[in-house]
Amino acid sequence: MAASQDRRWLALALISAVQFMVVLDIAIVNVALPSIKVDLGFSQENLQWVISAYALAFGGFLLLGGRAADLLGRRRVFVAGLVLFAAGSIVAGFAWSEASLIGARSLQGLGAAVISPAALSMLMTTFREGRERNIALGVWGAVGMFGAAAGVLLGGIFTDLLSWEWIFYINVPVAMAALALTPVLLARVATHVARDSTCSARCWSRRVSRHPSSRSRRRTTSAGRRRRQSGSSPRQPRFSAPSWPSSGGERTR
Repeated sequence: MAASQDRRWLALALISAVQFMVVLDIAIVNVALPSIKVDLGFSQENLQWVISAYALAFGGFLLLGGRAADLLGRRRVFVAGLVLFAAGSIVAGFAWSEASLIGARSLQGLGAAVISPAALSMLMTTFREGRERNIALGVWGAVGMFGAAAGVLLGGIFTDLLSWEWIFYINVPVAMAALALTPVLLARVATHVARDSTCSARCWSRRVSRHPSSRSRRRTTSAGRRRRQSGSSPRQPRFSAPSWPSSGGERTR
């Protein structure tokens, strides 16, 4: 039991790290925009698309990512989103023109839109309703806020110490580590959750079957079955005919 509890919190750490990476990439390019403009020859009008392409793809495909997680499986869609995000980061780091960088940022946004709903769904199903889930959701929200605030700071550090390409390259080892840990952590958590759900459904069915209304329905069904087997028809309710006063009589008050 303790091992499964520890595994769930490790799964939360993995999901939170991926969420931090996803939110971080919204703002991490802000400080690097002047360097990107000089190196790739961006026009001032198109420079904003380095940020907007990611944000639009991220927000526009969130519903599609959630639906895909429902149909294809949460862990499978989560892994596919990590692959897309890592591929977009590699292409963005090797970008050679405006169109290549904007396209790579759109691919990153698509990967983020696939990752976030699948990760949140796994978080909701991993932790039981109550204190554990509240803590997990609090960590999830805090990581998202910290990622948005840290993006500007880390973008400036990587741009000054290394180059603007590293604001994209840094996502690759994080995504690769998440891909390696996902089968280890999230698969076992999913098995544990499935067992808990089966037990809960089984216990719920037992509670419903013990309810007084269920017992009365079973008695009614058994009585109807015995009547059908004996060939007798169910009893019809008896109604007494109403008595009407005679035409010559007086009404009594």
